[in-house]
Amino acid sequence: MDNNSTIENNSQSLISKTSGLKVKDYVGYALGDAAGCLVFSLITSLLQKFYTDIFLLHPMFIMLMFVGARIWDAFNDPIMGRICDSIKISKWGRYRPWFLYAALPLIISTILVFTKWPGFGEEKSSVLVSVYAAITYVIFGMCYTMLQIPYGSLASVVTTDEKERSKLSIYRSIGAGLGSVPVILISSFCYHEVVYEGSQTPVKEMNYTVIIIGVIVMSIASLALLLLAFKFNKERVISNPTIIKEKGKTIAIIKNLLTNRSFIAISLTAMLLLAGQMFTQSFYLYLFDDYFNADWMNMVSMVCTYAPMVIFIFITPKVVRKFGKKESAGVGMAISAVANLIMFAVQGVDVSISKYIFMALCFISGTGQTILLLQVWSLATDAIDDIEIKTGQREDATAYSIFNLFRKLGQVIAAIAVNGALLSMHYFDSVQGVELSKENLKLMYDMATLIPAIMFGIMAILLLFVYPLGKKKLAELQIKKEEKLAEDYANNKIIIK
Repeated sequence: MDNNSTIENNSQSLISKTSGLKVKDYVGYALGDAAGCLVFSLITSLLQKFYTDIFLLHPMFIMLMFVGARIWDAFNDPIMGRICDSIKISKWGRYRPWFLYAALPLIISTILVFTKWPGFGEEKSSVLVSVYAAITYVIFGMCYTMLQIPYGSLASVVTTDEKERSKLSIYRSIGAGLGSVPVILISSFCYHEVVYEGSQTPVKEMNYTVIIIGVIVMSIASLALLLLAFKFNKERVISNPTIIKEKGKTIAIIKNLLTNRSFIAISLTAMLLLAGQMFTQSFYLYLFDDYFNADWMNMVSMVCTYAPMVIFIFITPKVVRKFGKKESAGVGMAISAVANLIMFAVQGVDVSISKYIFMALCFISGTGQTILLLQVWSLATDAIDDIEIKTGQREDATAYSIFNLFRKLGQVIAAIAVNGALLSMHYFDSVQGVELSKENLKLMYDMATLIPAIMFGIMAILLLFVYPLGKKKLAELQIKKEEKLAEDYANNKIIIK
């Protein structure tokens, strides 16, 4: 038997040893993102309006705070990635133990973000509230990073089979979707009407009691799911720790990431995907209350966005096998962009009718986003595989820390878009009982539809024309990856469990 045949047999043997996932493995992996999204959905959907209505923070301060937190993440995230890749391996593995390490800090920080202490909301306490909001928001971000970076890295060591990783991505997205559902109930029942002195027009604002009870319940549920995720996940491939003290090691790794076309394209796509999600989730709260005057649209819009996922869960593997991941996701984002442009075009229709058209288009937009939502993590893992084959280096947590940083930059884009829009229409005055003018309401609608349309259109271009790992190239990459796995095992660079 020649050397090439030996390598092929060894790689196939190792692939079989590090694959063969069962249903409990997929469910266990999904629980990780379900737990994370239970608390993260509170931040993406409620925090913006919570800050303006409950803490009475100015949109300009909120925007600057969000940007400042992301600047800190530029340092914090890579540090967390290097810690995960370099610390001594525990008896539970390299990434799995972080479900335990992050659990309590994450839920405590979530509750603190939404806690209104006595005296908050009074004019004399504005500085104190601002400082409190900034500190608790940054701490939450650090705790969430402590979970998300090792969790994202976990997929690479749970299985080495490309098809199973694709399925893991689907299950992760299912977990994220299920984890985001409870916030729909809170956002639908957390409002009450307030009439300010000097005004006869009632203004809808958040009910703090409903908010804090919901936050506590969801945080406790998140803790329980993190413990279950720890129990049901298993690391099958463990790389030996790198030497972090090697001069220039970290910089070289980050350079490899930022110069890889696959990684940059999917990172920018993920950034805009989160920006689009956060923008619509936050800004729609204002749009539905002020423009449409229909609270029920909050719940229905989220259902329309995520309901298509239920259908595509079953057909995505077939669609991906036939057309490819990037091809299917790219076409889907183009559909979402067109749906939002049509939303913009129907603005002249009577509001009593256009609200239903808007919901139907939300469903179409959600359908277009579904393939990418289900496959984004798999696309990122494929990009990391591409880097490993080209450079010979694989640092999963470091890679996911940079990928996660791009996603957080998406939060910055959303924060600037939302708060910039609010500032342009003087929304901060409106929550004091001053109604928005027709011009400002039109501006609100324009931005609610055009901004997502632009983001989704750019994502379609990135996937279809920039991200290089199409169906054919991905098949070639899988063969090279199997050979690299056998080589690393023979050289004692990895441990198989």
